[in-house]
This record gives sequence, C-alpha cells and structure tokens, in this order.
Amino acid sequence: MNRARILALALSFAIASPALADTYAAISKTAMAITGDIEFDDFGITFENGKQIVFDELVGDTFVVGGETVNGSVYSVSEPKDPVLLNGNRLCGEPVTYVASWGDADTTTVAVFSTQDVPQSDADMCASYTYE
Repeated sequence: MNRARILALALSFAIASPALADTYAAISKTAMAITGDIEFDDFGITFENGKQIVFDELVGDTFVVGGETVNGSVYSVSEPKDPVLLNGNRLCGEPVTYVASWGDADTTTVAVFSTQDVPQSDADMCASYTYE
C-alpha cells in the first residue's frame, strides 16, 4: 500500500471513531449517594447505574457561581426527565431541563435545573454534584 492510501485509511478510522466521554469520580456526599461516578461529554451524562440524560445543545459557555462569572458549559436537555439513580434517589425531584458544568484542574461541578428558561447562575439549581 502506498503512503497516501495508508494515510487516507488512518484518517477514515479517526473520523469514524466515536468521541469518548470523560469519566468523573463522585467526591461530594450528594454525588456519591445519588449519581455515583459519571461519564460526561458534549452529548450527555451516563450515571453509574447506566441511566442517561442526553443533551440537545450547548446554550452557554459562562455561568455565574456564587456571584462570580466562571467559564463553563450550559446544555439544554433533549428530553427532560428525572431518572431514578442510586439507592432509588432522583437527580432533581423534577424533570431536568438544563445541565451546567464548571470546574478547575482538580474538580468539576455539575448542576441540574428544572427551569423553563436557560439558567444564568447557580441560584436556580435544584441540585449540584462534585467530581474529580
């Protein structure tokens, strides 16, 4: 096989390969009790028990936490729901419509919302979970 064909074959595998989600270990008491460890990417969240929330689209790239604007991601949820997770616990208590995430080099926080409008801050969250 010539070099061009090998390169084309390698590129086709790279393009066709699905993106892998990042795995996060639950570290807050709420995350350990409710979600467990998660897999999170731009398409959704998979919880430790296998339940999922699928995102519709990225609707924001900054978010206000404790009065300070931080870099983060705010996603709308394609099909609002409140899945039963670990120990029979629910994620929010109401169908989740938006998910926000932000963090630093050590931790990532995921907040869930049941609001009709795109959340701008952590003031309207129904729950938050922390991971590393």
